[in-house]
Amino acid sequence: MAGKRKEMSKIKQVLQLHKDGVSNRKIGKLLGLYKGTVNNYVNAADADNRTLEELLKMDEPELEHRLSGGNPAYSDPRFDQLREKLEHIDEELERKHMTMYLLWEEYRMEHPDGYGYTQFCYHVNQFRLASATNVSFPKANFREGGNEIYIDFAGDTMSYIDMDTGEEIRCQVFVACLPASDYGFAMAVRTQKVEDFLYAFSCCLRSFGGVPKIIVTDNLKSSVIKADKYMPELNTIMEDFANHYGCVTIPARPGKPKDKPLVEDQVKLTYRRVYAPLRNETFFSIEALNMAISEKMKLHNQKRIQRLPFTREERYLAVDKPNLKPLPEHDFEIKYRTELTVYPSSHVYLGRDRVYYSVPYRFIGTKVKVVYTRTMVLIYSPKGERIAAHVRSHKANYYVTEPAHMPSYYSDYIDLSPDKYIRRASVISPLFEAVIRGVFSRNPSTVPETLYKSCDGLFHLQKTTDFELFEKACHAAMEFNRCQYSFIKGLIESKCAGIKTEEQTLFPETHGNIRGREYYQ
Repeated sequence: MAGKRKEMSKIKQVLQLHKDGVSNRKIGKLLGLYKGTVNNYVNAADADNRTLEELLKMDEPELEHRLSGGNPAYSDPRFDQLREKLEHIDEELERKHMTMYLLWEEYRMEHPDGYGYTQFCYHVNQFRLASATNVSFPKANFREGGNEIYIDFAGDTMSYIDMDTGEEIRCQVFVACLPASDYGFAMAVRTQKVEDFLYAFSCCLRSFGGVPKIIVTDNLKSSVIKADKYMPELNTIMEDFANHYGCVTIPARPGKPKDKPLVEDQVKLTYRRVYAPLRNETFFSIEALNMAISEKMKLHNQKRIQRLPFTREERYLAVDKPNLKPLPEHDFEIKYRTELTVYPSSHVYLGRDRVYYSVPYRFIGTKVKVVYTRTMVLIYSPKGERIAAHVRSHKANYYVTEPAHMPSYYSDYIDLSPDKYIRRASVISPLFEAVIRGVFSRNPSTVPETLYKSCDGLFHLQKTTDFELFEKACHAAMEFNRCQYSFIKGLIESKCAGIKTEEQTLFPETHGNIRGREYYQ
């Protein structure tokens, strides 16, 4: 429905005939409308969540907004190709002897599958209309394009399900808008802490494709240290952020929503056009949640503004984007620094997140330097050499381990199983392998994990005991079917007293000084 809108009284007649079962082609003939126009309005009505009866009862302005509030052409990938050329096309049209048809021919040579001439003209004219300086844009009169950006956090949260724990993770939603066009951005982050806030802000500027001159923040705890009626003191990191992007920050006065009315409205629109449509959806990562938010915000920006003949995206392309300053080569990222001692487990403990990160085992006991950002943890030796790099985790009491950092015996203590213990014992001796097999076979109904500690004790005894003495104790354990740690430990402590060697019997031979069993009966 890119052409001129029809009177809603006539469109109500279209819907009434459609409700009565009349074909679209016949409706067009009866009402003197082009068949494609009838198709568009009928399809829009069928796609609406209201019934035809409810639509017909609506006032004409409300019905017009529901059926014509957006332009589906903007979801077409061809528009993404054309949007980058609109400013250039507008400039070219001002040149002498230039025609729209010639520019369209040049466009089709570059994009053979692009828009036809009619749609091309429509989008170019929409761009020029949105660029008009005399347009009456609500709450944005006299605002210079690309001059300001308003930012805030929504009061309500969104959530996703952690696949590992099944826990519902609540997320804060960062919201921003360019006031000259009311072009919006929204993104979920885990917290309102400085690092998450500035990460969302960096993503916002990257999405806008440039940097405005002034950042107007709410009195966020993450960006303002002390709220003052006239001059809030800015967080130093926020100043560093603004300096990195070449702009200035002006916090809004506390309790003065009129300082940033559009972002307050943008939050309300986000509730209606992002929260509400996604209310029944379940997400299993913050990335999936943000993809859905991005799609809904794209539809919001491409929806025609009520009482105006253009969309927020058209206005943004016309007045904001040309005036934004270019982005720096790299995004801003906060770097935190600390010094930590490497534990005997070959890990350092980052108390801020309550997470352990592995370090090469040769640095056990050494104090190392740790530099961490929102996404990475980098560990350096005392000489400044980088010795480890990990993706930062936010799971409390969690170990982030690189197996190559661990000593050679580390693999013996992970992914434990009865077969793994048996294989380790077979390397030492066949007799010890038989004992370990016996540990697990003595009671088949016993959960194997409960026997691992007993096996660890036997391996410790093997390492700290004379080989012949340990083998003798294992032989006795097999003969008496007593394959257990306490029995073998007792034999070793007694030096296998009373246990036969190859030349001896298991018990001492009978002689005159031994009374025998019968004596005590």
